Amino acid sequence: MSAQKTLLISFALILAATLAAAALWNQFPAQMPSHWNAAGQIDGYLPRVWGIFLMPLMTAGITLLLLFLPQADPLRQNLESIRGEYHLFVIGFVAYMLYVYALTLLAALGYPVQMTVMLLPAMGLLFIGIGYLMKKVRRNYFIGIRTPWTLANDQIWDKTHRLGAKTFMAAGVVTLLSGFLGEAGFWLLLPALLLGAFIPVVYSYLLFRRIPK
Repeated sequence: MSAQKTLLISFALILAATLAAAALWNQFPAQMPSHWNAAGQIDGYLPRVWGIFLMPLMTAGITLLLLFLPQADPLRQNLESIRGEYHLFVIGFVAYMLYVYALTLLAALGYPVQMTVMLLPAMGLLFIGIGYLMKKVRRNYFIGIRTPWTLANDQIWDKTHRLGAKTFMAAGVVTLLSGFLGEAGFWLLLPALLLGAFIPVVYSYLLFRRIPK
């Protein structure tokens, strides 16, 4: 799938979601929920205009960055092997953001949305997708675990990302399953994510130390 087609699909999804929300303008309150604490309680609000349009604008901006920053990578030829998977991941990311957007709108309309519980399965799938990409990505400056040690050496990059694929997918599975624990499952998210990201970073440094000077 090309970047142009990915952009078209992504923006079509964003536009459809935005128009659907705008059509319900009069049904939304003047102040719309925008943030939830770890206990699942609303603790932040935005004016209606931002409650409806901020998330689509953010999603569109991040999508543009995800699609076009790799094109400026000096090692962009190394990304050709995962171009199809990466573009599918971008569409998946857009779907995730629009899922969060939909939950926010439902809460604003008065539906009993358990935000922390309902986010966990989607976040788990997102982490699994990141882990899948890590299995195949080659050294570059925009995608992957970019430490000074992975960027300096192809062998360190490859070994680190093989491990990172496993840790991120494991973190995704833990996050996915934690959704069945209710609000208590939210507290597994941060440890799972820290372990998924922290272990490969330490591993990349240890690999670097083993290289003969």
